[in-house]
Amino acid sequence: MPISLHAAFVPSCRQIIGACLGLLDKAEAHAAATGCGDAALIGSCLAADMAPVPFQVKSVATHSAGAIAGVRAGRITPNFGDMPGDFAGLKAVLAEADAALAAVDEAELESFIGKPVVFALGSMELPFTGDQFLLSFSQPNFYFHASTLYGILRKEGVKLGKRDFLGAMRMAM
Repeated sequence: MPISLHAAFVPSCRQIIGACLGLLDKAEAHAAATGCGDAALIGSCLAADMAPVPFQVKSVATHSAGAIAGVRAGRITPNFGDMPGDFAGLKAVLAEADAALAAVDEAELESFIGKPVVFALGSMELPFTGDQFLLSFSQPNFYFHASTLYGILRKEGVKLGKRDFLGAMRMAM
């Protein structure tokens, strides 16, 4: 039996969003314990030419729940404004994305296969089908930004390991 688009996208996004929420919990505790300050940790980047924590968190949401909303609409244009500036705001962005993903109907997601969608950024427009967009553009971007969030926090001294990134795995029991 072939895997559905829903099974290939939604559960893994929810798993990693849950892990990212855990990363933020540990980062908040680290900031409190070390006195480094929330703002300093949240403003950190992995490298000077990369975006800080709020951008990574917002991008995780954009390339999961936001990607599905974009396919529904037939067009997605990322919003780079309104970045959360505190741990509560960062967690709210991820919790909202997780709730949106939890509400996605499998049949609706399957209807996205072959549906035209355009990713627009400035004057650049990239044409996809819904399944191509979710699996070849948004999913790799989703993991990139989640990994970058992990990397930033790890670089700043937050005690994290691989299990923190993996989150709650879906195992046969």
